[in-house]
Amino acid sequence: MKNIRAGRPVRCRCVEDLPKVTCFNPEGVSPSRLESVVISVDELEALRLGDKMGLYQADAAARMRISRQTFGRIIESAHKKVAEAIVEGKSICIAGGHVEAHSGPFGTSGPESCVCLGCGYENPHLDGIPCRIELCPQCGGALVRKGRSSSVDT
Repeated sequence: MKNIRAGRPVRCRCVEDLPKVTCFNPEGVSPSRLESVVISVDELEALRLGDKMGLYQADAAARMRISRQTFGRIIESAHKKVAEAIVEGKSICIAGGHVEAHSGPFGTSGPESCVCLGCGYENPHLDGIPCRIELCPQCGGALVRKGRSSSVDT
């Protein structure tokens, strides 16, 4: 069940690219006992900018087009989820979020395409047909327009 809160609506978070790999499993845990932790695409982007690239929170927040305080909340949530998965031997799956994907650091992208956040499958976008009404032929997940605002629920 999702928390529905009053107040301002969630703004799209700008991410430079969608993940190519969407699930990581611990070795030595039987599939029947495997539990998972879901990290949103914006949490992954916060980890990439803050931890992998070493940006200050203010700089990373500017790249995601969010406030520094929001970035702090997102990365704190991501750190807790990753720690839980490592300590308790859970898989980490990346899905969902309220994101706006851009290829490259300056938001420049080529021809528009529909992309699956589940497996990374891309299909050229056809004018007049929304990506959201199509399903991924590889995994059956919903497609979203790459380079446009998208909200995918997990």
